[in-house]
Amino acid sequence: MKKLKDTIMRISPFVRPYRIAFMGAMVFIVISTSLTAISPKIEGLIITSLTKDIIGVGTGTKGAFVNFEYILRVLVVLACIYLITTITTYLASVLLTNSIQNTMKALRNALQEKIKKLPISYFDKNSYGDVLSRITNDIETISNSLQQSFSQVINSILTLTLALGMMFTINIKLALLALLIIPLSYLVSKFIVSKSQKLFHKQQKALGEMNGKVQEIYTGFNEIKLYGKQEDAIKDFQNINEELFNTGFKAQFISSIMSPLVSLISYLSVAVIGVLGAVYVISGIITVGNLQALIRYIWQINQPLSQVTQLSASIQAAFAALERVFEILNEEEEVPDKVDSTKLEKPSGNVTFEHVRFGYNDDRILIEDLSAEIKSGQMVAIVGPTGAGKTTLINLLMRFYDIKGGAIKIDGVDTRDMKREDLRSLFGMVLQDTWLYNGTIHENIEYGRFGASTEEIIEAAKIANVDHFIKTLPDGYNMFLNEEASNISQGEKQLLTIARAIISDPAILILDEATSSVDTRLELLLQKAMRNIMKGRTSFVIAHRLSTIRNADLILVIDEGNIIEQGNHNELMKKGGFYENLYNSQFGKQEVI
Repeated sequence: MKKLKDTIMRISPFVRPYRIAFMGAMVFIVISTSLTAISPKIEGLIITSLTKDIIGVGTGTKGAFVNFEYILRVLVVLACIYLITTITTYLASVLLTNSIQNTMKALRNALQEKIKKLPISYFDKNSYGDVLSRITNDIETISNSLQQSFSQVINSILTLTLALGMMFTINIKLALLALLIIPLSYLVSKFIVSKSQKLFHKQQKALGEMNGKVQEIYTGFNEIKLYGKQEDAIKDFQNINEELFNTGFKAQFISSIMSPLVSLISYLSVAVIGVLGAVYVISGIITVGNLQALIRYIWQINQPLSQVTQLSASIQAAFAALERVFEILNEEEEVPDKVDSTKLEKPSGNVTFEHVRFGYNDDRILIEDLSAEIKSGQMVAIVGPTGAGKTTLINLLMRFYDIKGGAIKIDGVDTRDMKREDLRSLFGMVLQDTWLYNGTIHENIEYGRFGASTEEIIEAAKIANVDHFIKTLPDGYNMFLNEEASNISQGEKQLLTIARAIISDPAILILDEATSSVDTRLELLLQKAMRNIMKGRTSFVIAHRLSTIRNADLILVIDEGNIIEQGNHNELMKKGGFYENLYNSQFGKQEVI
């Protein structure tokens, strides 16, 4: 219960800017509900008049005529009440819809802003599919539930209160008897909610896991087909789908029991009050019209209780979704940039690692004491076995992760003293895993530097040896790439990412196995182009194929997070150490042959 209260308190800031619309909706709901509560007693006046005039109930004599003038006046009053009720209900719905949708918009914006501030480590620990599910499915669940349930819940509470109040004006004893419906219904509801809420949370979690699995399967669709793992993928999906089915079925089934149980309590109350009310009518304590009004009020009490219980599944799903959304909003953000940050106006690209210490977890340090000095314009190759920490070094350089100790400096300025945006603008990156977005080839290259002219984009494409290929395409630079950029080859995608890096004109280049997806002939052309664009720029090259880095000015050999050797190719080969063994493991046999 405390968790639900905390969740409600967390969403209140998102509602506050639209409180006027909410308050206006509440006013109209109060008016509508109050008029609805009054109408049964006014309707009872007609029944009382008819029974008194026609059969003399409550008077002891048989009536001789019907007072049509009185009944007509009552009907006119009822017509006015019903008309005002309809208008106020409509106005309440419009205002509530507007405020709820604006609140959801604000919540989506808050999520978007939060995601921009989350550290990379968050996305390492959580699947993209689950994060996407929280932003889309969970927000939509909250929106639908608020839209369908909020006004009905408020209406139900007011209806319940007013109906009970009107019953007390008719007969206190019968009203007290009807009042028992509420605590009995509450106890039943509380018991069922305590069982079903946990299941609804599991249901939303299972939905997130299923979205994550679907995203994973479709991202690796070709690999799954290649290795004949379709059955395994289907089985994994079916297991998650079965879990979602089981939790969803249990949650919906248990919550659906609530409505018939509450209705049963109301039916028993109607039977008891109907019998006692009939006795009171015969005794002349209440009129027939008031008995009819009492029965109507019992149904007015039952209706909101039934509505709330029927909506309980939607409400509980919404609370579970809210908890998942606020789990993201509660996540610890990246360390904020310093207010008095430094910006390099004319970076030259000198990079220094000073006794760097880092670990993804505090209890598992990967890099103990790493030091290196890279001068402007040098080509630096980073080599080492898988898992040695090569990519980690680049992540630290770009401050995707913050180091635990020591310092990383660019032109003598600690990267932690720079804004992340300014720091990362110094780099151009070409990764092994290419990323292009749905748009034209021209737009994808321009992504490296918005506002670049067509001539500059073509020149960048020529340097990357991709201009000729682009011109052979149906629409040339205006050809649209689809969502996965699958309408061009992997090698061609790599060339476009290289052109994008060239157009950004960075001070420092990072090439992570940048030529791994092209054929040997194209690799030679690319290496020549890379040598041209690396002139005057500091370049970090991560390569598993050591043939690509023989001409590097400096080679950093990393093992278990630390630089164990450094120097150029010839120097390291003469040492006869780790690098020589690594190099000979790739080329030793060929040289013997």
